[in-house]
This record gives sequence, C-alpha cells and structure tokens, in this order.
Amino acid sequence: MTLQIPARGATLLAFSVCSLLLPGADVAAIQVHETMLVEGQRTHGTLTLPSLDEARANLGRIAGGASVIDSESYRTGRVSTLQDSLGMAAGVFVQPRFGSEESRLSIRGSGLQRTFHLRGIQLLQDGVPLSLADGGGDFQGIDALSSQYIEVYRGGNALQYGATTLGGAINFVSPTGYSAPRADARLEYGSFDYKRMQASSGGSHGKLDYYASLGYGAQDGYRTHSAQENIRLSANTGLSLSPALETRFFVFITDSESELPGNLTKAQLRADHSQANFLNTRDDQKRDFFLWRIANRTVYDMGNSRFELSAFYSYKDLFHPLASFIGVIDQVTHDYGVSLRWINNAEVFGRRNIFTVGFIPQWGDTDDDRSTNVFGVRGARTNQLDLRAANYALFAENQHYVLPRLALVTGLQLTRSERRLEDLFLADGDAGFDAEYEAVSPKLGLRYELDEASQLYGNISRSFEPPSFGELSGARLINVVADQSGTTFEVGTRGKHALLGSQWDLSYYRAWIDDEFLSLNDANGVPLGTVSAEHTIHQGLELALENTLWERIVIRQTYLWNDFRFSDDRVYGDNRLAGVPEHFYRAEFLYRWPQGYYAGPMVEWVPVKAAVDHANTLFADGYATVGLRAGYRKARGFSWFADLRNLGDAEYAASTGVMADARGADQAQFLPGDGIAAYGGIEYRF
Repeated sequence: MTLQIPARGATLLAFSVCSLLLPGADVAAIQVHETMLVEGQRTHGTLTLPSLDEARANLGRIAGGASVIDSESYRTGRVSTLQDSLGMAAGVFVQPRFGSEESRLSIRGSGLQRTFHLRGIQLLQDGVPLSLADGGGDFQGIDALSSQYIEVYRGGNALQYGATTLGGAINFVSPTGYSAPRADARLEYGSFDYKRMQASSGGSHGKLDYYASLGYGAQDGYRTHSAQENIRLSANTGLSLSPALETRFFVFITDSESELPGNLTKAQLRADHSQANFLNTRDDQKRDFFLWRIANRTVYDMGNSRFELSAFYSYKDLFHPLASFIGVIDQVTHDYGVSLRWINNAEVFGRRNIFTVGFIPQWGDTDDDRSTNVFGVRGARTNQLDLRAANYALFAENQHYVLPRLALVTGLQLTRSERRLEDLFLADGDAGFDAEYEAVSPKLGLRYELDEASQLYGNISRSFEPPSFGELSGARLINVVADQSGTTFEVGTRGKHALLGSQWDLSYYRAWIDDEFLSLNDANGVPLGTVSAEHTIHQGLELALENTLWERIVIRQTYLWNDFRFSDDRVYGDNRLAGVPEHFYRAEFLYRWPQGYYAGPMVEWVPVKAAVDHANTLFADGYATVGLRAGYRKARGFSWFADLRNLGDAEYAASTGVMADARGADQAQFLPGDGIAAYGGIEYRF
C-alpha cells in the first residue's frame, strides 16, 4: 500500500519527522502533549488517583501507543466538545456532529460507522468503567473541565483495564483535594449564544481531602434546531486510612438536553449549511437524559504489590424522539459492576518484573419503551423491551525486563458477554433473543529504552468486541450478528529530546478484522441495521509532535493516516470503508511570552475527499479551516483567552453518515461543521 501525502502537507510533515531522528537527553517524562507548565501548580498524587507525573511514568512503561493529556493543554481555549480536549491526542479521530458533545470518536477505525452513542472504545472515569455493559457510551457523561488529565490507551494497550476492543480505552482522571486549586471559577462565552460556567473547589483536612465541581453549559448552536443545555456536578472525597490504605468515593450527576438538526444533502450544505433537516425540525428530534453515577475506589499498597478494588453504579433516564416512522425511545438503564486488580512489582529471576491480574464483571438492565412520535410528544405505544447485558473480563499482563533496557510484555484476557432482549409487547409477535459471546485475547510485545527519555516498541494482539444493543436492535428489526474480532500488529516510538525541544509519539499499525460491524443508514440518516463485513483491513499512522523553538514558539501537530478497506469482499471488493477521511491533520502554532501570554494560529486540514458509501460513489469534500487563539494564563489569579474558529467561514462536512451504496446520487448524509465563530473566557484561581 502506498501512502500519498499532498505536496503542501508533505513539506510540513517532513520537517516535523526530522526531529524524531535524534535520540535524547536525561528527561524523565516521555509522554507527548506537554504544553505550558503552570508555575506553582500542585502535582500531589494519592494512592487512588496518581499525579500527572506518575501517570506519565506509568504509561511510559506500555509497549505500544499510549499518551497523557494534561488538562492545562486545552484550558487555554474553549472547552465545549470532545475535540476541544482530545483533538491533539495521537491516534484519536474526533469530530463533533453539529458543534456538540455528540461526536464521531474513533481510534484505529473503531466504531467506524457510529456518529453518535460511542462504540468500540472503553470509556473510564478514574479507572472505573463509564461505558455501559453493552459497550455503548454517552459523551454527555464526561466533563473534561473537571478532569486533571486524560489517559489514552490505543488498541490492545488497554488490556490492563480489561478492554480488548479495536479502539482501546480513554480514562478521564479527576483532581483531588491535593492537586486542585482551593477555588476556581471559569466563564466562557461566544458565538451562537454559547455560554459555559464552572466553579470548583478542592482542599484537605487531616486525612480527608475533597474536590467538587459544578458546571452549566448552553448554546443555541450554529445550525437550526441544535440548541443544547446541560448541568453537571462532579465530586470526590478521599480518606487516607493509613499510609498504605486509601478509599475514595465519587459522584457524578448530569442533566442534558440536546436538539438534533440531522443530516443534509451536499446540495443543502452548499446552499445553507446552517439549516436543519426538515424531518428533524418537524418531529422535534432530540436526545435528553438525566444520569447519576456513584463509585468507590479503594487501594491497599503493600510495598512490592498493591490491590485495587472499585465498585460502581449508574442510573440513566433517556427521552429520545426520533423520526416519526421510528418514534420516541424512552429508556431507564441501571448499570453496575466491580473491578479488581492486583499489581506485583517483585523481581523475578533477579530482574525487574511487573505483573497485573484483574477481573471486571459488569451488568446492565434497560427498560426500553417505544411509542409514536407526534411532533416531539409521545403517542401510542409501539413496543416494550427488556434489555439485559453482562460482561465478565478476566485478564493478566506481565512485563519482564529480559535486559536492563528491554522489557518483554505478555498478556491474556478471557471474556464472556451476554446479550438478552425480551419483547414485552406481544402485539408484534417478536420473541427477542438470548446471545452469548466468548473470546480469548492474547498479547505479545517488546519495549526497548533508548535512553531515559525515548523508546521503541512493538506488539501484536487480538481484539474482541461483542455487539451492543445498537447493533442488535438499533434499527427497525432485531438483527443478531456475530462478534467482531481481529489481530493487530503495531510498531512505534515515543520520546523527548530536551536540547531540541522536541516530543513525539509515532505508531504504525495494521489490523486484520473479521466480521466488522458496519451500521448502515438510509438517505435520511435513519439506522437500517448492522451487517458483518467478512474481512476488512485497518492500517495507519498515528503521529503527535511538539517542538519548542527558541524557548518561545511552540508547534503542536497531529497527523492521522487512516487506510481502512474491505478485503476481497464479494460486493465491495477492496473498496475503502466509509466514515473517516484517509488523511487528517491538526496543528497549533503559539508564541509564548515568559509573563504568561500566548498567541498564534490553529489549522485543521483534510486534504482529500472521504467516502460516504461503501460502494465509493458519494464523497465528502476535503477542507481546511484556520483559527486564532490568544490569552494569558497563570496558576493563580486571573487568566483569560480569546478563541477564533473557522476564520475563512469554510463550508464543509465535519462528519457524515454511512450508506451501503448511494449510486452516485446526493443523499442526506452530511453533518456541517460550524461557521466562523468567536469565543472568549476568563478564569480566576486561588
């Protein structure tokens, strides 16, 4: 396979990769995405929530793609969508659907056809599963502003959390009373009547510490019928029972309301990309839910080993009017489980060794009530379902230093998943289903430390993903499909060169996938069900690079090459899989003054068109957007920012739906990106 990069991108990328060739100096932190260090910020970690430096050191021991995102790196601008917080992370493709938290989030082509309700990536909050037992997830259940840092484990590198999906896992880690400011107040305001307010506080008293954050966000949205409003409360309190034993309780509550403007045809996008789909406004389509989640995490450190026990429960009440011929979905979901991990650091045969074993059982029970949609109001009942999911993951991973700088990594996970649907609405005569999925997922890897700041790695692993209820019953008919599995090979390097001011994270991967879930929509974006592609191939490059020039200019870049194809398919041959562009590039160029000021441009570039249908007859055009960011930031006192987006007012599709075969005809599959916009914010910490 030949990688083709347009000339303008090739020059910039070639300059960037040059800094990878010089190995480095004595620097302990090896993870990319470090940005401005805020003077005086506390970095105290606890047994239950490691510090940012501890997290970087832990991820530096992974023989594969993994990175840490410091929340300070994205608090320099607007923090509204997942792209605002995850957009510069290596290997992560994230695009909002309509300037909202609902996004297409994919790693290595995971959940390729999902533009909503995540699949293929395990979401975690403080090491505790956020994703539901059936594998789905809600973006509104995440608050990046109340996170201290974010960990990204790509692919099989998430095994230590029991995740064997193609995409891996993303862990949002909260501040504690030791790492959070005593008080923090933040206000953001901008285009389309956007506003976001957050107040938080952290502190400690003896053996007890606490952190609490209350936030409110709302906007009318760039497009018609895209208003959003949410309230979030995030809090945790820890108790140090002894120097070796700590327990911490977590609470998260969100009340979220989102209008859905729907998909447009390409002609509609070009005529007026702020308009909504007629059916979405007529039927008042939206997604509203109330969620609360509680969890506990207890850690006992015995010196050479530690035991971690977590328990969690969540409650979600969803009201989801869709097109009139689908109706209104009312769901009440109870999700709960436990997580046990034991980590042993004792030497084996006189050499360093790290052994991890864990067990995560998780259960989910959903009452699903369907009714007709009468202009956004519930009508007559059309169906009533009881959905039950269970997952049991037993996993073990061992790192053994066969040489002082060479670690051999072996891992294995045993997974059993259950999906049951019982039809309580006898009028339609549907009997439901009871499906079981089992898999053994091994992993083998090597990591070589070139020096204290840089390393090479490689691994091969098996992935396994049972279907969620979105695949099994998310369309008009029940469709029981097989699980998705695959083998992924990965090689890469990450590191830091202090004298050159360079940090990098670079991986190449190739995955051979069997029975990939392909969720198809009709011309109006309505789910038609899921089919399993017999054989597909995902391969690509994941690059994140940061350069500091003359101690003032900071250049941060991410590049993705996404080569996802059918493999000798009976219908589609070797066509490209629809859903994600082949090349995706983002960059930020900032000049930083010693006093805390910063300013510079931002770029997002998709240089080639992206397929919308698997037959490769309909495409979203490539695009480029340019923004500008400026501000002033310090650890204590007053900070501010100005954030300008899409200054050229480009008309483009940020994301699309996916079809089987559009036959070259224009279809309502395009989700426009926001037009020109301006945002500003102030923050005060003490």
